[in-house]
This record gives sequence, structure tokens and C-alpha cells, in this order.
Amino acid sequence: MKIIIVGIGKVGVTLANFFSREGHDVTVIDKNQKLINDVVNKYDVMGVCGNGVSLDVLDEADIKNTDILIASASTDETNMLVCVLARKMGVKNTIARIRNPEYAVKAGSVYNELGITMIANPEFNAAEEIYRIIRFPSALKLEKFAGGSIDIAEIAITDGHPLEGTLLCDLRSHSKVQTLICAAKRGEDVVIPSGNFEIKAGDIIYIIASHSELLLFFRELNLLKKKIRSVMIIGGSKIAFYLSRMLLKQGIDVKIIETDAERCEELANFLPKAVIVNADGTDGDVLIEEGIDDMDACVMLTNIDEENIIISLFAGSRNVGKIITKVSRNSLVSMMPQVDSNNSIISPTFLLANNIVRFVRSIGNAESESNIETLHKIVDNNAEAIEFSMREGDFQKFGIPLKDIPLKPNILIACIKRQNTVILPNGNTTIELGDRVIIVTTNEGLTKMDDILA
Repeated sequence: MKIIIVGIGKVGVTLANFFSREGHDVTVIDKNQKLINDVVNKYDVMGVCGNGVSLDVLDEADIKNTDILIASASTDETNMLVCVLARKMGVKNTIARIRNPEYAVKAGSVYNELGITMIANPEFNAAEEIYRIIRFPSALKLEKFAGGSIDIAEIAITDGHPLEGTLLCDLRSHSKVQTLICAAKRGEDVVIPSGNFEIKAGDIIYIIASHSELLLFFRELNLLKKKIRSVMIIGGSKIAFYLSRMLLKQGIDVKIIETDAERCEELANFLPKAVIVNADGTDGDVLIEEGIDDMDACVMLTNIDEENIIISLFAGSRNVGKIITKVSRNSLVSMMPQVDSNNSIISPTFLLANNIVRFVRSIGNAESESNIETLHKIVDNNAEAIEFSMREGDFQKFGIPLKDIPLKPNILIACIKRQNTVILPNGNTTIELGDRVIIVTTNEGLTKMDDILA
């Protein structure tokens, strides 16, 4: 597909990387020539320097032959206008990054009338991800499939972890719970593991199971953390606002520490059930005075990555049970090892980019009659977990045991949901009509089930 990206900030660069790697025809537009040069030199994309709301600039980018336009400029108003212009010029699908909660809350019929296909809200996406982690604090991250009945949990293996030194082929003999380790990260290496893979300290592993079996697995290994009932949030950002609404609705106590007095008044009006404190969240004495030692979780959401990292280290020194740190700069995300199950790192940039990639894939799938239902990028975006629905004609190998099906390298058939039953497959398992099949792979660009076949 031909894709135009307007605005080369952190999100735009990440999307240019993802889509160029998948073989799409990508053109980026930005007013900053240096940013354009950097992206064009680094990725296989075309660049146009200019204002994305200029008809001449859009013409130069070949807007008339474009399948999807993504507006990720710095202001919501610019993004909406770019999408309206693109739709008027014949682009069928437009995606606008909208950050203002007052705009985002009206995302339904108004934006449909404007011709905007998808609203992408990075702050809301980040809040949802943090909320999922708080609801399941034993995992670094949690991705859901098959309508929420199947989970992939990201787990850090530390020294002395119950799974340290375990061979995957021996895992089921040590546990009665039906789980499967479908991917692992060891240093810079991404592994789709076989049975002789030995789990070592420092690994990040990805476990797939039904939601109920995953809970039993954590309980069996004595890794299930207590339910979080109180959360301290450092920074009164838009993410803090969205997250607090979600937490308060579940009866979780929320305390927000924010330095700006005017923002504190706004939050107090919007979140009457939360405790809002006008203070400096980077001051350890303030955090102690405000009860960080008694908190079940602490979430760092200031606008400065370095501050968030420092505060998270302080929270760790106070033995806070769950620490969640927002890091926006891609370079810092890649530099930060996650080696403790108490600590999770959230990148709004990656989360938003992943949501847009899934949406773009779904558009391509619809046009090509693909059978992808869900797609999540895992292992720091170096692997994909893809859910396929099995309909008539979707797969050449129905009813054949998996051991007799030749697969491409780096493909793992990780899980099958058959009606209400979750199956962790073995060599004798077959794929049948009506199944939902989850594939984990480091290969990119899979669009239909037959793509896994060698």
C-alpha cells in the first residue's frame, strides 16, 4: 500500500520504520528538512519538505494514489485538517493523532462526518496499558487475544526465579498448569524457543495461556502479587487523567502529585474522588511525606523521561510493590533493561504506533480478504503475535497433524481456541475450521494463515 505520514516526530519516525520494513510505499512530510533527510537516509522512504496542509505539498507526495494518510503533526487541529483535505483528494482511509481529551471524547459521529477513519490518542492508549498492568501486576506487560480469553504475559527472570534453569521440555512436568513459553529475549537476541531452551536469569520470557490458567501458573510459582488498591501518580498529565478515571471506577485509591497549581485545580474538578497534591514529585521528602511507603503502586508520568527514571529508582528503594515508568524517547527505551517483575516501562510512542500498525494491517487484510483478527508486536517490537480466524478456504492444511505441516523458520503455532476450549498444541494437534489460531513469529508481513507454510 502507499502510505503518507505527515509529521516526523517520535510517532512518525516509528511508523516510517515499521511500514518501510513491511514493504509499503511510504512518503513522509514535514516542514523540517533535516528531519526529512534523517528519516530518508535511515529508512526506505520518500520525503517531501513542506506544510502538510498545503495542497501543492500533498500533490508532490502523490496524494491521489495514496491508500492511507496518517496525520501525526504536533497539533490536533492540523491533523484533523490534513485528514479532511486528504479525504477530499480521494484518500479512502485517514488516521489523525488527537491528544486533547475534549476533542477525543467526541470521537464518534463528528469525525466520521469529517472522513477520519481512525482517531489515535497516545495518552489514552498509554493509560489503558498502565491500567492493564495494574490489574495484573505480576507481569511486565499483558496482551489479550480471542476476546480476552487468552493472554500473553511478559515476565522478567531474575536470579533465584522459580523458572531459572528450567528446560522448556521439562516445564510441563514441573507444572500441572497449561502454559507455553512462546518467545524469549536474551540480551539483544530474540528467540522463538524449542524444547531444549533453558531459561536463564536476565531473560525476558513471553508466556501464553488462557487467562484462568495464567493466574494458576503465577499462583503455583508463588509469583502472584497482591491486588493493587492504592496508586500514587507523579505528574498530572493527560495520561494521569485518563488512568485515574479508570482506577477510580474500580475503587482503587489514587493520589496525584503535580507541581503546577493551576493543573491541580483542573484535576481536582475533573477527579473529585482523587487526592490531588500540589508539590514537587522529584523531591524524595515530599514523596515520603505523602505516603509512598504505603502505596501498592507508583506510576511516573512527568514530561521528562530522566525525571521518571530517577523517581522510579527512588520508589524501588522504598520497596513499592509495582513501579511503572513512562519513557517517551525511543533511545532511552532501548537502553533500559527490564530485569525486575516489579518494574514496567511504558512507551506511549510504541503503543500508539502499534495500534496504528494493527489498524493499517486490518485495512490491508480487508482488501485482500485476510483472516487476521488480532496483532500485537512483542519483544520490543521485534516479534509479532498474530491471531487468525479459520474460515472455509483460509488454510490448506485443515485436519493434518502439526508435525506433518512444513513451516517457515521462526514460526510457532502457540495456541488454538476451539469453541470454548483453549488448546496448547503438540505435534498431533490439528487445525480445524472455526478455530482461532495464534502464531508467534519474528518474520514480518504475514497476512494470511497460508503464509506460515514452507
